[in-house]
Amino acid sequence: MKILIVSDTHGYNDIMYEVIAKESPFDMLIHCGDIEGEYDRLRDRIDCSLHVVAGNNDYDSDMERIKVIEFSGHRAVLTHGHRYQLYHGYDPLFYLAAENRADYVFFGHTHVPVIHEEGPVTLINPGSLTYPRQHGRVPTYIVGNAETGKKPVFEIRYVGQ
Repeated sequence: MKILIVSDTHGYNDIMYEVIAKESPFDMLIHCGDIEGEYDRLRDRIDCSLHVVAGNNDYDSDMERIKVIEFSGHRAVLTHGHRYQLYHGYDPLFYLAAENRADYVFFGHTHVPVIHEEGPVTLINPGSLTYPRQHGRVPTYIVGNAETGKKPVFEIRYVGQ
């Protein structure tokens, strides 16, 4: 199963659709919030499982703030992350994983890509496709490959590289 994970597109979607075209085909698309009004159009343009959570800039959205999903025998919690004081550490996300018996937490908000494994939980943040904040400020996303019975492999990818 190929999983494409993006976040923080903030209504500027050209890069997101370029990444979708480049990485197709994939089986699941996860958007970790701040999609800013693009959900319906995105849903209509892809032919795979779609999971989106609301971010702090998704005003008047009926999207879920926290969503639990299963993939290839693993359990993940999706959240944007803005309610977890992420600039002070990841402990709240580890608690969120424990509360939901999840192996993974997919989140956004910081605009910095992260794959951080600690104990039985892996935190995954694809960064931002429009406003990256990490050194070099290159837009990022994550691609994962998951097979039942095997540990999934996730990779940070950089737009234009």
